[in-house]
Formats: sequence, structure tokens, C-alpha cells
Amino acid sequence: MELTDSITALDGVGQKRALLYNKLGIYTVGDLLNHFPKEYTDYSNVCAIADAPLGETVVVMGRVTKKIPAARIRQGLTLYKVIVTDDSECITLIIYNNRFLYEQFEEGGEYRLYGKISGNLTRREMNTPQVIPADEKNLLCPKYVLTEGLTKAMITTNVIQAFKAMPDAFPEFLPDGLRQEYSLCTEGYAMQNIHIPSSDHAAEIAQRRLGFDELLIMQCSLMMMKNAVKEQTGCRMRLQNLNEFFTALPFEPTNAQKKACADIAADMCGAAPMNRLIQGDVGSGKTAVAAAACWFAAKNGCQSALMAPTEILARQHYATLCGFLEPLGITVGCLTGSMTPKQKKELKDRLADGSCTVVTGTHALIAESTHFSRLGLVITDEQHRFGVNQRKAFAEKGEKPHKLVMSATPIPRTLALIMYGDLDISVINELPKGRQPVETYAVTGKLRHRALGFVRRELDSGRQGYIVCPMIEENEENEELPVQAAVDYCEKISKNELKGYSIGLLHGKMTAAEKDSVMTDFKEGRLQLLVSTTVIEVGVDVPNATVIMIESADRFGLSQLHQLRGRVGRGQYKSSCILLTDNATEETKSRLRIMSSTNNGFIIAEEDLKLRGAGDFFGNRQSGLPPLKVANLYRDRELLAESAEAVKKLIAASPDLSRYPLLREKAEKLLSVNGSEGMN
Repeated sequence: MELTDSITALDGVGQKRALLYNKLGIYTVGDLLNHFPKEYTDYSNVCAIADAPLGETVVVMGRVTKKIPAARIRQGLTLYKVIVTDDSECITLIIYNNRFLYEQFEEGGEYRLYGKISGNLTRREMNTPQVIPADEKNLLCPKYVLTEGLTKAMITTNVIQAFKAMPDAFPEFLPDGLRQEYSLCTEGYAMQNIHIPSSDHAAEIAQRRLGFDELLIMQCSLMMMKNAVKEQTGCRMRLQNLNEFFTALPFEPTNAQKKACADIAADMCGAAPMNRLIQGDVGSGKTAVAAAACWFAAKNGCQSALMAPTEILARQHYATLCGFLEPLGITVGCLTGSMTPKQKKELKDRLADGSCTVVTGTHALIAESTHFSRLGLVITDEQHRFGVNQRKAFAEKGEKPHKLVMSATPIPRTLALIMYGDLDISVINELPKGRQPVETYAVTGKLRHRALGFVRRELDSGRQGYIVCPMIEENEENEELPVQAAVDYCEKISKNELKGYSIGLLHGKMTAAEKDSVMTDFKEGRLQLLVSTTVIEVGVDVPNATVIMIESADRFGLSQLHQLRGRVGRGQYKSSCILLTDNATEETKSRLRIMSSTNNGFIIAEEDLKLRGAGDFFGNRQSGLPPLKVANLYRDRELLAESAEAVKKLIAASPDLSRYPLLREKAEKLLSVNGSEGMN
């Protein structure tokens, strides 16, 4: 038997069971053995039935004295009962609609039962318990993700059979010295004991090794990407005095901005193309750093291009770069899809002959008809909003140009090392002087009228504001939990609390031209209030906007709330953020309390990672981050650090990992699944 054999190669797995396995993504024997338990049930600590506390989850052991025949309570609901005793007391097992579980019990048979004790002081009950025979030797039992019709017992039986048929299916791929240095068991031991642990300790050892493997292989694949092409850039530059740029700025740059600029300058003077991420919180001044990079390239006779995901952002970057660069004699253009053919041709001619030095734009920058004289620097804003092929086409507009990525999404350092493992990272963790923190208030729906009154007062004072709704149209899925929808909400407040004010509506189903028109009206002050979905999350800069109210705030992640909050407080005026929820659970209160207590996006990102885990952190898998089956990026930060250290040692000994063929094979497989640029 081989790991690549179909799951039907196992005894008892016919087409029917194979289809059930397929629902879990299991098609081969190898897939089955890599379907790890999510946790374990420990049957070793037995409690006497008489001593079992109500409301607690415990293990009891007893003998079946009676099986009560099935009772059909109503259409689609069948009740089964089993009476069990341990001679200290009796307990009734309550089983709904699970004939298979009921039939596992035999009168006179002895079992260990795991479940929550219910009933009262005189009557003990356990609802749908987990069960094993009393004489079972392995008392630490795995709990798998299942699908209807596929039981834990079936999976365990098939797993045991697979290991018996292939005792050496998992050869060691790490050097013995490295394994011993980091106290890691062998790969074979780990795979056996993740499924069939001989003890608690064995399960922990197995989880540590397999978690280490996941983090190590992921980082190895990223390092391979980073070291794969030792190409020469076509635009190697000479060092320039950055103070010439800094003194021309209308403000004093922060130390973090200066450090990021120095990192970029050093990279651009190297033989290999720069590949750097500038990660900064909302309002930290990333665009000023990008302007410094463009100035540096221009001083070296090279052009720069900045690609943004929307026309609004492209034009916003254009206006900002003009302010920084044109006083220094550097020409800036903006190329977008909505320009007339004549306007596009004129700008493209200037890019081709080199008379336009810096350009911002959208996907129009990567059109076949767009050519550059000497493109030395490509900058991508919010890179995850672009596809792999688009980013590749952008870089191919120059001769292996330097690449700079900007992200306003704060990411915990531990996660950034993986997500952007093939990039060098500069973090801007200071806000410019004079930037006022946004005051944040979390309130329930009972105070909605007062919150709208606060918005009204801001508009009356000449300021502007946003109201964010999580949906576009009304949804009646859960009437007990109202979710504000942008279209209906806008219509309602226009006729009631905010009647007479100029209100715009913005959402994702609008065309690009419609969105641009609304945003232009808002930026230029023709609209006082914008009711929007999360399309305003990234980058929109309206200094006169001083209040943002976020409806159904419990439906957003903390990092997303922080991004939305960053739409205000961008000018000289004191600004406020109101987080409104109709779902005031303790969990919601706890999350919104974090938002109210800090404006630091990196602290918020850490909390978001802790609360939601890496799988949900980015949403819609925008990062391309491979799913982790064993490791947890928040819990296992120490293991992440150890694996990162191990990767450096392995790469130092063999940059292409050729000395470790099995490890290299695993890293290449991960790259092939996620794409050569899928993880950045």
C-alpha cells in the first residue's frame, strides 16, 4: 500500500464510505493519515456516578442494566434511553436520533462514558455521551472532524489498518542533530501518536513535532522563493543624501519613517532587486516614505510607478506625491481607466520617452500599451488586492526593477514573518506629531438615536461623517438580531433623524464610475454624510471627516474596525468613532472594549489574532496563507521562533535545500499548492 493509493484501498471503504471521506477532502490513504484529530477525550479519570456534579463534563464507568425501546416523540425525532449503573448510583443515557450509538450498547456490557451530567439531585442523566468499552487499553481517544454517516470509530479503524500496512510510510526528513537540538521526536513516531497516542505526553510530543514541521516547511518554502533567483537588477543605484528630501517636507518625519527610508535606500543600492514591505498603522505616513523612494529613484535617473487597487486611491496618491515631489522638480502623472483615450495616449507617450518620472495608477499601468523609458521602482499599495499575474505583469514593465509593497493592515510581527516571509519588512510604528487619537465609544442599539444626534451636531459644525453598515440590502435571516443594511438604512435616516442633510450611498455593487462619482462629491464637500459598506475601509482620505458610526460592529473583526476608524482623524479636528451593536453579549462587550481602549493597530491586531486565530485574521484567504492543521500562530509563537531559527541553519548549510531532499520536496509541494507568489 502507498500513501498515494485511493482511500478505497482500505478494507471496509467502498464507494459509499469513500464519498463521505471525500466530503472531508480525503481522497487518498495519505490524506487520511494527514486528517489529524482536533483534540482528545481522556477516559482515564473516572468519577463515581453518585459523585458526578450536575452541569459538569465527566467520565463515568458502569454496566448497562436496561435498554429502553425507541420512542418516536414527533415527526423526525426518535428518543432512545439506556440505563447504566456503577453500583453507587444509576444514570440514564439520553440519545436523540442516533440509532447507531444506541445499538453500540449491550445489556450487561461495561462502558466508559464521557459527557455532561444533567438531571437533578435524585436523577442523573447524560445526553448523547461519547463511549468506549470499559476494558479499552487506549484511554486517550482522538476527536476528528466528521461528516454525517462517518464515525470516529470508522476513521480510527482505517487509520490503524493504514499504519499496519505501511509501518515506514513517514521517513525522517530532518537531520538528527537538528531534531535533538529542538527536542523533536521522529516523524514516524509523531504520525503514529497524533492518531493513536500511548499517553498524554506522547500526544503532546507528537503535536509539537508536527506543529514544528508545518511552520518549518512554510518558512523553508518562503526562503526558497527569496533565494531562488539571485538576479541582477537593471537599476542598481548610487547612495543619495536623504536629508535633501527630508528638509523639503512640510513636516518633520518620524524616526520610523527615516529608518524605513534608509532601509529602502540601502536595498536599492544593492545588486539584487529590492523586495521590501512597508507596514504601517493607519495615518503613519507610508506615502511619504514611498515619495522618498520615488525621489531616490529619480535622482538615479529611474522612473517609479505606484499601483493602487481603486481610482480613488490612485488619484489620492497622485495628489500626495505631487505635493512632495513637484516642488523638487519631479514630474508626476496619474493613469486610470476612466481617462479619455487622448489623455491616456499623452501620458503614455511621456512615460515612454521618460519625460514623466513618477506615475500612479490602477490596472491601466499594466496594460500592454503602457511602456516606460527606464522603470526602476514599482510600488504596490495593499498588494493582497491584486492577483499574482497582475503583480508579475507590473514588475515586468521594467528590467527587474526594485519592488516596494505598502500595507496599512497592522499584522503581528510573528504573523508578518510568515505571510511576508519572502520580503524584507520595515515597520512604521510612530504617528506623525500633532496627530490626534480618535476617541472611540461602544454603545448598544438603545442609544442609536443619541448617536445619530451626535453625528448631526458634527455635520452642523461644518464637518463630515461616515455611517458604515455590514450589508447592502436588508436581510431577514435572523429577525432577533437586526443587521443594518446600507440601502434601507440610508433611505430611513434621510427621511427621519438626518432629514435635510446631503447624504451619499456607497457599496460594492456599484460600478467603479458610480463609486468614484460619490467619493468625489464627498471629498469635495458636496456630500455631508456617506452611508457605506466596508468599501471605504482602506485608504480614503477626507481630512474634514470627523465622525464615523459603525452599525452592527459585532460583525466585524477588530482589525477591520480599526481600518474603518482610520477614515477619520486625518485632519486638524478632534474625531470620534461610535461602535454600535444590537448584540451586546459578554464576548461582544469584551471585543469592543479593546477598540475603545487603544488606537494602536498592532495591539489590536494581536488581540484579533488571539480571538479569531490566523484562519480568520485576513478573511477570504486574501493572504494565501496555507491552512495550519496542528500549529496555532498565536499559541505557538515560541515554536514559530524556534522553527524560524532552524530554517536559517538549514538554508545556511544548503541554500537550495538539496542536502535535505525530503524537506525540499515538501517545501516545493507547498509552493505548488499555494503558487510561487501565493503567500505574499
